[in-house]
Amino acid sequence: MTFITRRLALTAVAAAAFASVPALAAEKVNLGVSIPAATHSFMGGINYWANQAKKDLEKQYKDLKITIKTAANAPEQANQLQDLSTVTKINALVVFPFESAALTKPVAQVKAKGAYVTVVDRGLTDTSAQDAYVAGDNTAFGKIPAEYIAKKLNGKGNVVALRGIATTLDNERMDAFSAVLKNYPDIKLLDAKYANWNRDDAFKVTQDYLTRFKEIDAIWAADDDMAVGVLKAIEQAKRNDIKIVFGGAGAKGMVKTILDNKDPRIQADVSYSPKFIYDAIKLTAEARLKGEKLPATTIIPSVLITKDNAKDFYHPDSPF
Repeated sequence: MTFITRRLALTAVAAAAFASVPALAAEKVNLGVSIPAATHSFMGGINYWANQAKKDLEKQYKDLKITIKTAANAPEQANQLQDLSTVTKINALVVFPFESAALTKPVAQVKAKGAYVTVVDRGLTDTSAQDAYVAGDNTAFGKIPAEYIAKKLNGKGNVVALRGIATTLDNERMDAFSAVLKNYPDIKLLDAKYANWNRDDAFKVTQDYLTRFKEIDAIWAADDDMAVGVLKAIEQAKRNDIKIVFGGAGAKGMVKTILDNKDPRIQADVSYSPKFIYDAIKLTAEARLKGEKLPATTIIPSVLITKDNAKDFYHPDSPF
């Protein structure tokens, strides 16, 4: 007999008594969030938006608990994932891997114990270790700067690049950047080294470039934090040959520089907001509360930021 049929058969008194019994609660979602520590301003934004998601969503959903862990390196994150699985006993995970290869097995182990896994931004080397992937458009992140630089240099000049950390997303960005430059035989990509999305590392890598290469027309920093280190190294070396410094991710300081036209070398950027961690947590939590799954891949577009649209990307109250 169905619930509806039974209810119709009850007397008014019995129905009233039945109605007073609370409905069975949906399965509670114990969601773990594993992210890198705020080692640079973009990660500061990631941490800010993750905690904002916890605050907003736990207030909204009584059957949701969110536990956030931050790690200073890949081994620490791997240990934290094990704790989230065995001690906190999470049944869902949103993870922003510190590194792709090093975190693939630890994430797979969490999934093997029954947790629903959403990977954010830095993809795993084995996608079977995840249920869903949420990221910005890393192909556009590499393609847009290359197209901008090629156009501004009129298809001719010397370029150096600074990469992030060895991750799938960094590979996507670098591959897209290089693919565009292959269409411009008179543009030479002199070198591309990892600078770990870090100002100090970017300063050191740029110092090396400036020592080795006497003529550089453009530097693709591939991150606004790294661009700060690049500019510092250029200033210290007193080099005036560099026409373009192109960062990435739309940090408020860089967007303000574009708005105010303060530096002729910085006329553009590419969007890649750390708020996607908030979106990933919200999408995952709400899907699991309904017993549903996310699409296998969700890509948030990256677009060119110039003086014409910079006001739409300037958020002075954001930590990034």
